[in-house]
Amino acid sequence: MKRLLSAKYAKKREGKPKTPFRLLRNFFAPLRALYARPGIRGQTVLLFLVSLTLPVQARDELHLYNWNNYISDATVMRFEASCRCKLVQDYYSDNEEMLAKLAAGATGYDLIVPTGNAVESLIKSQQLRPLDKRQLRNLKNIDPAYLDTAFDPGNRYSVPYAYTITLIGYNVDKLRELGLPTDTWAVVFEPKYLKKLKGRVTVLDSQRELMAAALKYLGYSVNDTDEAHWRRARDLILRAKPYWAAFNASSYIKELTVGNIWLAHGYSNDMFQAQQDAKQAGRPFSIGYATPKEGAVLALDSMVLHKSGPRPDLAHRFIDFMLEGRNAAELTNLIGSGNPNRDALQHIEPAIAANQAVFPPPDVMRRLEMLRDLDRTQRRVLSRMWTEIKVR
Repeated sequence: MKRLLSAKYAKKREGKPKTPFRLLRNFFAPLRALYARPGIRGQTVLLFLVSLTLPVQARDELHLYNWNNYISDATVMRFEASCRCKLVQDYYSDNEEMLAKLAAGATGYDLIVPTGNAVESLIKSQQLRPLDKRQLRNLKNIDPAYLDTAFDPGNRYSVPYAYTITLIGYNVDKLRELGLPTDTWAVVFEPKYLKKLKGRVTVLDSQRELMAAALKYLGYSVNDTDEAHWRRARDLILRAKPYWAAFNASSYIKELTVGNIWLAHGYSNDMFQAQQDAKQAGRPFSIGYATPKEGAVLALDSMVLHKSGPRPDLAHRFIDFMLEGRNAAELTNLIGSGNPNRDALQHIEPAIAANQAVFPPPDVMRRLEMLRDLDRTQRRVLSRMWTEIKVR
């Protein structure tokens, strides 16, 4: 727009140099012409001035690589207004997917929101930019219980964003009718229960998450790396697999909501969404979710700066923006994620704050574990087992 107006109104004079004064006069010639026309001075001049800023703003882009549905549209709009920039998002549905894409050479992401074990992997591979905490005045809002973790001691690279629990979501009416338990991984792995649910169960299409559930059910840590224990977990999964409908990491919310499946292994925030969707759609059943008594994975997702990102300045602004209590709470109110931000608690809807699957009480927290990263040899072994699970 600016270029077209300048070409239309600015007149070149042969043989005379383009002095800075003449360049400025030519640049503002269209503005003088518009201002001289009666009836359109104020609004037209304002729109013209706004239009001049648009090409500059378009270059101020923050590139965020994030989980699906992990920030509200309202939050995005407020951030864009505050920074006068554009937030451009790309999405992944599993940490392994994200790590594989980066390993294949994907670049240009300013900010990523990986889970703890993936943060650890990115640190080891030297892909992250250290934080400048001087730019994070709201870092004080984070509960110290979620800082100084094993995957990033001292939080040199990561700032907690939100957390989820990997648990069981279920059709309350169907499981009550069938007399099945909802507080144990047995309902996912034991044929005596699964025969009543055949074709109505999905599990996460994630090798770490599914193996973790199997390990927990067998009485091991989610971070157990004993190959004999892994083989027991693999055999448990293979025994249960014929009863499952699918490995599913993306559409199980919808399948649970419409009643196509009755039991799903998945994330607490997804189960919250399925519960809300079923209510809003007026389904003749309700969705519940619970943390198995054997324990489960607590996934703490954190904001990190990728070295390839060209705008660490905007990335720091986004992190500090999301550390404000109101903005952090909006994510919990939208999708039911757990929140490590103490200042957010006052803004969270009471019903969500009281939900023990979102904010676990101390006795449940003691049974939760964060996944740790695996070394290269362990990854190869687990990948072979995962391939065997998927093809058999």
